[in-house]
Amino acid sequence: MAGMVSLEIPRLLFAAPQSGSGKTTVVCAVLRALLNRKLRVAAFKSGPDYIDPMFHSKVIGAKSRNLDLFLTGSENVKRLLAKNSRNIDIAILEGAMGFYDGMGKTVEASAYDLSRTVKAPVVLIINGKGAALSMAALVKGFKEFRQDSNIQGVILNNVKKMTYQFYKDVLEQETGIRVYGYFPHLPECNLESRHLGLVTAEEIGSLESIVEKLAEQAQESVDLDGLVNLARTAEPLQYMPLEIKQEGAVRIAVARDKAFCFYYQDSLDLLAMLGAEIVTFSPLNDSHLPECDGVFLGGGYPELYAKQLSGNESLRAELRNKLEEGLPCYAECGGFMYLMEGYRDNERFYPWTGAVKGTCWMTDKLVRFGYVTMTAETDNVLCKAGDSIHAHEFHYSDSDQNGSAFTAAKAGRSNSWPAAQANDTLYAGYPHLHLWGNISFAKNFVKACVRYQKDHFHK
Repeated sequence: MAGMVSLEIPRLLFAAPQSGSGKTTVVCAVLRALLNRKLRVAAFKSGPDYIDPMFHSKVIGAKSRNLDLFLTGSENVKRLLAKNSRNIDIAILEGAMGFYDGMGKTVEASAYDLSRTVKAPVVLIINGKGAALSMAALVKGFKEFRQDSNIQGVILNNVKKMTYQFYKDVLEQETGIRVYGYFPHLPECNLESRHLGLVTAEEIGSLESIVEKLAEQAQESVDLDGLVNLARTAEPLQYMPLEIKQEGAVRIAVARDKAFCFYYQDSLDLLAMLGAEIVTFSPLNDSHLPECDGVFLGGGYPELYAKQLSGNESLRAELRNKLEEGLPCYAECGGFMYLMEGYRDNERFYPWTGAVKGTCWMTDKLVRFGYVTMTAETDNVLCKAGDSIHAHEFHYSDSDQNGSAFTAAKAGRSNSWPAAQANDTLYAGYPHLHLWGNISFAKNFVKACVRYQKDHFHK
């Protein structure tokens, strides 16, 4: 392995005291405003969230990535930040929840934990609605709660220009932290939400005009030059590079459409680094699978398209037959649901793939939620019995056949539950995996694709 590498990456982490402070709105505004200035921008999201990175990707026209300390570990977080920040002018990281909100009662895997891991200066976004000098107390408390908080800037959200101008100097005097601007309430620029968070970027027809209005506001009321200069004060990122060798040349078909859209791009990149050509298909619209040696079905919103998925009988049959023949398949959450015999909705039943046993349905609350450690109970396509990987569950649906190939143990808690159906060619379960969390899982999947390719080459 090569020695330590040092890489210059101008970078900032945007955080807030709590969810609902307007982080995503302000971050999207700043991203687009920087892009409009012809800067090369990379975007990142703290934690396991799939949806905010979709907004970032739409805004900057490049893939946004997740940086999750629990799912991948600190060294891989630094590697992924470096991998995705080459040849850029600035990297913008968006924190999740409140700045110090980590696992359980700790700061572990919080935005604060990420900021100190990658040594990024922090800009705190404060919801200033209904507050005055109290904003200074809030900022000061957050700055001093941990000595290494690295909070070096503030942006006031939901305040009027007059309020900002009146309080800016006293906030800076009381806190010793520079205020980099403000954002007024813009009702016409609201970003909708749904049960898994914000609706996906693909669904908002007016997103382009909304984001452009946000960028115009950022240009007017946020000190963009000051933020760029602050980002340049970040010390070089130091990390140990990792050599990843190809396991073979295979094609992996990835389901990508409105029903299946939750993917960690770095997981797909890892499969590509291991030798996979990634090809996409739509279970909603394509009548056949592309020629492939393996299939990856991610999460999303299959319940919203139950009838259309059911109606695509040719693809369902082909996928079921291919999996019965041993085509390697990785399916998580919504993808796992789609592989089942069908979906129940208000007494109606929609036949789905039928490649795995069970039916699924929606509930009115989160069923299983949070970080887990997945430990294999049996040998399977991803790993040997006893091997483990960190994962995340977040779903309102449930099924009568969740599987027992793995045990999912709640991080920081004593409770656990059986999870996933798996065999020599299949992983299908509710938990979302980040393949950088245990690279051997990705290697084993690609190896299974190589075996399938050899077995079926002459058939």
